[in-house]
Amino acid sequence: MTRLLQAMAGAEHGGAEGFFERMALALVRAGLPQRLIIRDHPARAGLLRAGGAEVVTLPFRGALDLVTRWGFRRAVADFRPEVVLTWMSRATFHCPVASPRLGEFVHVGRLGGYYDLKYYRHCRHLVGNTRDICDWIVSQGWPRERVHHLPNFVGEEVADPLPRAEFATPAEAPLIVALGRLHENKAFDVLIQAMAAIPGAFLWIAGDGPLRRQLETQAAALGVGERVRFLGWRDDVPALFAAADLFVCPSRHEPLGNVVIEAWAQAVPVVAAASQGPAQLIADGADGLLVPVDDPAALAAAIRRLLSEPGLAETLAAAGRHAYEQRFTEAAVVARYLDFLRQVSG
Repeated sequence: MTRLLQAMAGAEHGGAEGFFERMALALVRAGLPQRLIIRDHPARAGLLRAGGAEVVTLPFRGALDLVTRWGFRRAVADFRPEVVLTWMSRATFHCPVASPRLGEFVHVGRLGGYYDLKYYRHCRHLVGNTRDICDWIVSQGWPRERVHHLPNFVGEEVADPLPRAEFATPAEAPLIVALGRLHENKAFDVLIQAMAAIPGAFLWIAGDGPLRRQLETQAAALGVGERVRFLGWRDDVPALFAAADLFVCPSRHEPLGNVVIEAWAQAVPVVAAASQGPAQLIADGADGLLVPVDDPAALAAAIRRLLSEPGLAETLAAAGRHAYEQRFTEAAVVARYLDFLRQVSG
């Protein structure tokens, strides 16, 4: 099998970072010879090592970070990979160029967004996790035959619901769950505005970020603070979904929408703003409901519709689960990655 070195210089939390962990561990289970280079996040390193992965940690600072440059070169020279897969711009920038001394590996850059392609000029192939990202890469001048669509997968672990009493939420209240970094792109401000038009419903937001205090202030000012709970970062996402009546993704900008796939895997009905990723994933009215971006009234109307039409909610949830089973399971996505690695290394 193809010898693969993967490098990820991501943050401590995030959708891309979570998928990197899932993919790395899935490839261990698939028996692929693999080495990982990551930023020094002890929890991530511990998780990956516990799953059987070989891990090297580097600082991944700025352009003048010689420690990372030399550490990356040493890892490549020692492991002699056939393919080096770098995740996002920083890891791609620090990747050395293949040479007889280091080995003639194929450098593949993976994009989960619309990144500056100047960092990818030494890559032989690029991977996008949506077709729209792949089309955008081609529009920037990359040859179509060197751009590849490989989707994400999410797990389908089942868990008991989180007790609503833990977050002062009545057992009989409709419960909306949202996940993500508390950042402008995620548009939780729009969802909080919508809550004012959904009396009696409670909202759990799992995530943290720079806008937390601002969002808490907004919820209080709108009179919905007593029905909105900020849970912080959570590692028990299946338990969150098990407690939810529906999931909402209000993002202004969302290149993929791992969270939509996670909700589908748990058979939870989805309402999403029609930003880039959710608009590609969801067939409106079939496996979820789409509303315009930045439209709290439309978002509230869609949520009220699902809460008042349990038959529709069940139909959308079942269709979402079917979409997950067809396209986004670990087995399906890992098979595509293994086939891709064989092709580019051969």
